[in-house]
Amino acid sequence: MTELQGSDDGDRHIAAVAAELEWLSTVIEARVRDFAASYPFGTLPPPPAVDPLSRIGEVIAGANLEEDGRVMLALALAPHLQPSLLDPFFVRNTVLDRPFTEFGGQIRAHGSAFLPTGETALFLIGGTDLAARTRAARLLDPQHMLRQMGIVSLDAPREGGPPIGGVLNVPREQVAYLATGQMSKPDYASDFPARRLTTDLSWDDLVLPPDVIDQIEHISGWLQHEHRILHDWGLKRSLAPGYRALFYGPPGTGKTLTAALLGQRAGLDVYRIDLSMVVSKYIGETEKNLAGVFDQAAHKNWILFFDEADALFGARSSGTSSNDRYANQEVAYLLQRIETCPSLVILATNLRGNIDDAFSRRFQSLVGFTKPDAAQRLRLWQGVVAGGLPVAGDVDLPTLAKNHELVGGAIVNVVRHASISALRRGRDDVSQADLIGGISSEMRKEGRTP
Repeated sequence: MTELQGSDDGDRHIAAVAAELEWLSTVIEARVRDFAASYPFGTLPPPPAVDPLSRIGEVIAGANLEEDGRVMLALALAPHLQPSLLDPFFVRNTVLDRPFTEFGGQIRAHGSAFLPTGETALFLIGGTDLAARTRAARLLDPQHMLRQMGIVSLDAPREGGPPIGGVLNVPREQVAYLATGQMSKPDYASDFPARRLTTDLSWDDLVLPPDVIDQIEHISGWLQHEHRILHDWGLKRSLAPGYRALFYGPPGTGKTLTAALLGQRAGLDVYRIDLSMVVSKYIGETEKNLAGVFDQAAHKNWILFFDEADALFGARSSGTSSNDRYANQEVAYLLQRIETCPSLVILATNLRGNIDDAFSRRFQSLVGFTKPDAAQRLRLWQGVVAGGLPVAGDVDLPTLAKNHELVGGAIVNVVRHASISALRRGRDDVSQADLIGGISSEMRKEGRTP
């Protein structure tokens, strides 16, 4: 029996998944036995009745899965929940001293687990019967509901291999959803190079010029009214889903905060792409690293935020070397994925000119973030202090705002430095001298003389 644990509320979901995996075990046993004995494959063992109120029952009904589809779903879940079910596929062909090609699959590092591929699914469903395998191959099509719903994915095959050689997978948060009924948030990992971006600030804390605020409100308006515009007003035929925006301007001027607040206001998760995990020197790896994030964003209506995006989306080279051609191919791939992503995609850069013109023409909004003026700096100072910072009577925020040209991010750093300085001196509040000291430290960091 499958060993899964969860709360009492999730018992029905766990029990339904366990029943599917137990059935998969009988399918594998029957198929491997018949294959070893050279018997013709018969019909699949009958599947269990499924609880329609369980999460996996909802997926089976929503995707209209028959027996073959349920086999593929259970097979993709097995490595996550009960990898020992796949141990029969470790049987080797003693004549050739190698695994059976018919089983497909890939072996995880150190041989600890068998990872099923599309070929494994075709073997279980159709055996060696070409007609049955051809019918079963429709389950691997990108248009199949299991893949459209983001439940099952088929990884790219190893170099030079056929598509069915890709590993079948289920996103980790979907595994949790099916087994417990609760949708977890994906976390930063080697196969998911993004972090969820959140903020404790509110829309009122956004200090930007009125024209920039208007542009941000326009993006927020799309998030609020996209369905009505595309469907109720009949513009779906002319407008592609999703929205693309470029934020450009000096560091610390609010680009990241604005992305987080757009998600907060719309009730959408914002994921910040970690470029150090995405960019790879190996051909094809950058696209592969990004594909998983884009695929999940398409199903979950996330906001994707590419900070310092010029590292990926910079101007294309006009060179003719193989490296130049590949770099241009990489940019073309990224452009295609951004254009077809049905979510809000935000690219942020310090310099507007660093972004390739081919991308710029495809943005719905280009929003320039500028350094704040004295009045805006005062609002930024007041916003930071308003959180409960104890300040001495000599603190003069209007003078600080007037005399020191700092962006919002720098002001936060100044207050952090001043707070540490005050506590080191045994003070219970922050003085003007502490803040001036923080300003001097920040200006030295920026290469400016205080």
